Amino acid sequence: MKFIEAKEIADYTPYAALVDALECAFSSSFESPKRAHYEVGEGGSTMLVMPCWVDDDCFGLKAVSVVPLNAERGLPTVSGIYQLFDAKDGRLLALMDAAELTARRTAAASALASRYLSRADSKRLLMVGTGKLAPYFIEAHAAVRGLEEVYIYGRDQAKMQATCEAVQHLGLDARPVGNLPDAAANADIISSATTSKTPIVLGEWLRKGVHLDLVGAYKPDMREVDGTAVSKASVFVDTHDGVMGEGGDILQAIGEGVFTEADIKADLASLCMGKHEGRSSAGEITLFKSVGAAIEDFAAAKLVYAGASLAAL
Repeated sequence: MKFIEAKEIADYTPYAALVDALECAFSSSFESPKRAHYEVGEGGSTMLVMPCWVDDDCFGLKAVSVVPLNAERGLPTVSGIYQLFDAKDGRLLALMDAAELTARRTAAASALASRYLSRADSKRLLMVGTGKLAPYFIEAHAAVRGLEEVYIYGRDQAKMQATCEAVQHLGLDARPVGNLPDAAANADIISSATTSKTPIVLGEWLRKGVHLDLVGAYKPDMREVDGTAVSKASVFVDTHDGVMGEGGDILQAIGEGVFTEADIKADLASLCMGKHEGRSSAGEITLFKSVGAAIEDFAAAKLVYAGASLAAL
C-alpha cells in the first residue's frame, strides 16, 4: 500500500495529462453514487464522502472536510484522504492527500470544459478569487488555451499580488485589477472560485463570446453570478444531479424564474462522448457550473497511482 503526498500528486498529474484522463473517464461507463453531504460543526463546515468505480478495475472513496473558517485561521479549507482499492481482491492500493488531488482535478475539469466551451482563440483570463485554488485554475486553463494575459480580482491586495507571483513561472502577463466590470468586459474566459453568497459577476458586464467557469458556490445559498448572467448563457454542468442538488448559481436563477432545469444544454459526459458539440458560435456566451464529481477524483487517483508505480520501478 502506497501513501502518496501532495508533492507527488502534483508531479504525477501535469494538467495536459490530467485533462486527457478526465476526458477518458467521462467517456467511460462509471458508477458514482450521489455523494453524502453532511453539515458538521460551526461556520458552515461540511463533510463529503464520494465513492466511484469503473467495471471491475478499481474503486475509490474520498472523504474530506470543507471548513470555510479555516481561511481566517491560516489553515487549509479542504482536508481529507483518498482511498484507492483493487476491485478484484479488495486490497487497499493507496492513500492519497485528498486536498491536492481535489484542487488539481477541479481545475482540470474546468480546463476540460473549456476545451469544448471557450473560444479556441481565447487570450485573456479573469480570475475572480484569490484563495488556494486560484493558481491551479490559471495553470489549468493555460494548458488548454493560448493565454497571454491574466487579470486577478479579489478583496485583498496582498493576496492578489501573491496570486500573480504564484503563476509567474507560466510566462503570462498576470496583474491585479481593481475595476471588476471593466476586467469582465475585456475577458475571454472568466473563472470564479469563491464562497460568495451574493453575485460578484453581473450579466450586464458580459460581452459576446465569453466563457464563464463557475467553481465556487457549492451550496444552494451561495452564488457568484446573477440571474441575468445565467439567462444570457448556454449553460453546461459537470454532472446534472450534482448541480441540481448543490449549484447555487443555477438553483437561485431557477428560483427567480429566469432559467429552468430544461435549459441546461449538457453535462461533461455528454460533451466528452460527442453527444453535444459544445460551443456553437463565436458570439455565444457559455457557462460551465461545477460542484465536483467523484469520477474526477477517481480518474486523477488512477493517474497518480500509475505514476507512483512507475516511479517505484
